[in-house]
Amino acid sequence: MSWQLYERAMSLLSEEIGAVKKPFGGKVTVAIAYPNTYEIGMSNLGFQKIYHLLNCHNDILCERVFLPSHEDIIRFKKEGIPLFSLESQTPVCNFDIVAFSVTFESDYINILKILELSHIPIKSIERNERHPLILMGGICATSNPEPLSDFIDIFFIGEGDEAVDEFVGVLRSEYDKRRNGKTLYEFYLRLAAVNGIYIPSAYKIIYDKSGVIKEMLPGVGFPQKVKRRWVKDLNKTPTSSRLLTRNTVFGDMYLIETGRGCGKNCRFCLAGYTYRPPRNYSAEVILKEVSDGLGYRKKIGLVGSAICDNPHIEEICEGIKKAGGIISISSLRLDKLSKGLIDFLSVSGHRTATIAPEAGSERLRKAINKEMSDDKILEAVQLIASAGIPNFKLYFLIGLPTETEEDIEAIVSLSKRIKHSVLKTGRDKRHLGNITLSINPFIPKPSTSYQWEKMDDIASLNRKIKKIKSGLKGVSNINIIHELPKWSFVQALLSRGDRRVGELLLRCHQLDGDWFRTFRETNINPDFYVYREREFNEVLPWDLIDTGIKKEFFIREAKKNREGVITPSCPEKGECRMCGDFGCL
Repeated sequence: MSWQLYERAMSLLSEEIGAVKKPFGGKVTVAIAYPNTYEIGMSNLGFQKIYHLLNCHNDILCERVFLPSHEDIIRFKKEGIPLFSLESQTPVCNFDIVAFSVTFESDYINILKILELSHIPIKSIERNERHPLILMGGICATSNPEPLSDFIDIFFIGEGDEAVDEFVGVLRSEYDKRRNGKTLYEFYLRLAAVNGIYIPSAYKIIYDKSGVIKEMLPGVGFPQKVKRRWVKDLNKTPTSSRLLTRNTVFGDMYLIETGRGCGKNCRFCLAGYTYRPPRNYSAEVILKEVSDGLGYRKKIGLVGSAICDNPHIEEICEGIKKAGGIISISSLRLDKLSKGLIDFLSVSGHRTATIAPEAGSERLRKAINKEMSDDKILEAVQLIASAGIPNFKLYFLIGLPTETEEDIEAIVSLSKRIKHSVLKTGRDKRHLGNITLSINPFIPKPSTSYQWEKMDDIASLNRKIKKIKSGLKGVSNINIIHELPKWSFVQALLSRGDRRVGELLLRCHQLDGDWFRTFRETNINPDFYVYREREFNEVLPWDLIDTGIKKEFFIREAKKNREGVITPSCPEKGECRMCGDFGCL
């Protein structure tokens, strides 16, 4: 029955703090959509922040949309009801703009599901002025928007915190003109004047006979490259939980961002490069957010690309402690640990520490620019375990460039050494802990030093996982979880593809998500995107994005990987133009 769908929306709203309700009429209306479930989407601070910033404008109405559960999708289709917004249960197709916030490539197919459930034509070319404009932002839009260019009208490239006001300014002056007959091209031309706006329909992609991109030609008046937006002073726009509900993964926490970017130069890391330059909030700003947050939750969740790199982290933790709060930190960087931080995590009830050696051997860690000896890792583990934190989650990548069989064996060896260290300390403290290994296939991401590399093949990755499992078989207190290589293959396809991959995405949606049937039934070879090594001079699908980092820097880093040469971290102070010209001072 359709009433169940509306009842669920009302039930979710009734358990929230911070939802914005505005009357329709006389406003530009925006449905901000997270292409996954409510429970996952509501844990995303970026999604929450854009919702809040848009609703700060009196003439903008912004409501939320999420992917329904499998059972609810069946109900929507059976009843013929279009997907509706959470706040007012207004059909999504009645909004002026549908803006997707996308964090993971695996959610791309959910974008198509949401459009179909909303009774909105999936392909841009099939829509007209009666339909909403479809916009997309988030790290996926910034890294490589091309696989979704057949479905998305407008991409926002970079951080939206300050750009929202500019975007709203254009909407105010231009949207009514579009309603009253102004051409879509004219509207797009005005939008493209805002840095960070990419209009895919304004660009023509030409391929050569081998299938690689020959040219990317912008329409008249559109930029050759779209500049990524980033916020110079984070303190002007603090980011924390704007909406609170128990119905999320982090329902017992008040989340606060501590900084963006990471200057460690790990060569595989998309987030580290995409959010450059590294920036941190001041202790004063964060503690103000803490003061607000403790009115709602006792536990403060600190989030960021490199939380331990914030120079004020101990002051922040001490401030939380004095205010009567406890903290949660998503992951720890072993070279930035202090006894004070670890002790406070222990007092806060932390039972598991998450760390990321990434590679089993010192040689391979050096190649990926993560210079950390086995002894340093073991020292850090002992420090954490001695503070009464008994459990560990270790992240490793397999299939990295230059990886050998010895590197896979080193994962087994290092894991055993960590286990013995933890158990020895645990016995002394009478706390026997467990170790969970999370093994994930390496995916060469756009706009990283490894963007030209090919991905290791599925059979090889499965063999390596089997070898690690065999090496640790029968070893107590160690559990292994891993991503299936076949799904890593799909993620690599979507993260590295060009516009032609959109045809695969659409067909997969039509086949209810069956990727491997899709590969059999289409003429596009996914191996071309996943298993092919690129030349440094090849035009890449994401080359139309100006991230601010020079391609020459990435080329140097790719060569250093082969040579095992370390690149120093971004300096904490002083002028630096090592990777680009961000005005780092």
